[in-house]
Amino acid sequence: MAGGRRKKNRRVDKILTYRKVGKAPNVEKVRYLIRSAAAAATLAVLGLGALAPAQAHAMTEARPIAMEMDHGAAIPHAEPRGVTPGLRVATFNASLNRPRPGQLVSDLATPRDAQARAVAQIVQRTAPDVLLLNEFDYDAEGAAAAAFKDNYLARSQDGQPPIDYPHMYLAPSNTGIPSGADLDGNGIVGGPSDALGYGDFEGQYGMVLFSKYPMDTANIRTFQNFLWRDMPHSQLPTGHYPELVRSILPLTSKSMWDVPINVGEKTIHVIAAHPTPPVFDGPEKRNRTRNHDEIRLINDYLGAQGGSGGYIYDDAGNRGPLAPGSDFVVLGDLNSDPSAGDSDPAAIRALLANPLLVDPLPTTQRESGTSARGLAGVSGSVLGTADFGRGGAGVLRVDYVLPAATLGVRGSGVYWPRAGSPGAGLVSGRPPASSDHRLVWIELDLQG
Repeated sequence: MAGGRRKKNRRVDKILTYRKVGKAPNVEKVRYLIRSAAAAATLAVLGLGALAPAQAHAMTEARPIAMEMDHGAAIPHAEPRGVTPGLRVATFNASLNRPRPGQLVSDLATPRDAQARAVAQIVQRTAPDVLLLNEFDYDAEGAAAAAFKDNYLARSQDGQPPIDYPHMYLAPSNTGIPSGADLDGNGIVGGPSDALGYGDFEGQYGMVLFSKYPMDTANIRTFQNFLWRDMPHSQLPTGHYPELVRSILPLTSKSMWDVPINVGEKTIHVIAAHPTPPVFDGPEKRNRTRNHDEIRLINDYLGAQGGSGGYIYDDAGNRGPLAPGSDFVVLGDLNSDPSAGDSDPAAIRALLANPLLVDPLPTTQRESGTSARGLAGVSGSVLGTADFGRGGAGVLRVDYVLPAATLGVRGSGVYWPRAGSPGAGLVSGRPPASSDHRLVWIELDLQG
């Protein structure tokens, strides 16, 4: 959940190449128009429409980045694997967000940040081949992601084997981009709640994808600029947002990505997302409805209800959903529990019921006959993936790894060791050493 949690680079001989991929045409012009139009909408209400052009200015360039590091010998997995082909895929809301732009880059410039070390140790203990991190602040050069990779993942944490990801992808987020409008309806224009996605600065609460396998960068699709109003039968609160605001307001609070990863002869599409938390709004329920429709966008993109995703367009202007028959894995903190919490459960239930995918139902470690326990010691769902500190009521299932039905599943789990087990200290305490979310993983059988 996007919230207010705060909290000599080691030289590695490598060749680092940056590729600009999936960039929507005239991104800066689009952002200028977004801010100009929204500012005009606000000023028109105040009777100051003639001043609108002065309210907008060009944004710092933000671009998708794919990084490929050409190393020597690969660092081995942290856990032994079978002799038949398999792929471990994980998602983790790591809460590696900071209150100021550039602070995460600074914190990760040395290998001494305690929270980053805890997050990296969890990754090393579970050893995924493909890893999505939510709530990882975006910077246009990818400096924070590269520093986390080199200074934390590639260094042993508390005796765990280092882990290497030669391939990495990150892209801009709607978080923190000023809208120029009073989106939260408090009578004041500006601040994190009036950004296109909640955030104090552009890219806060972003995400990054790491992979041991190459990415098909030419065919990556992003959906940062898809307008909420362009979803048929959406839950967009039209009574809250005036027409001009609706004409520029994106659906995704961060973005949604389709990143094809080549694993042997297979191409697996990683569908990565982080819908807005369904809370922190008013009677119009703008965040609850947005969360619902962001999850519905994922489902429609997969081809729910016999091709309902024909309306979808990506940031390059290409239309249509994922090609039928594609192998895929949905990853991310979706901020919705199908049976508890504050979200509208209809969208997540529909996604989990989509016959094109399977729900492996990953569970936490637990004593026989008991369920997972919250921070207050109250039993919660064994499927829980986050602990928001309200006892059992605060343990919710909000993080998902959902593979296509075409892919076999060998196993799955949630990194939540029971008290006293090795590594349990990484997820205990208030706040936890790592994050209030838990890493969720599945292992796919690619032999078929």
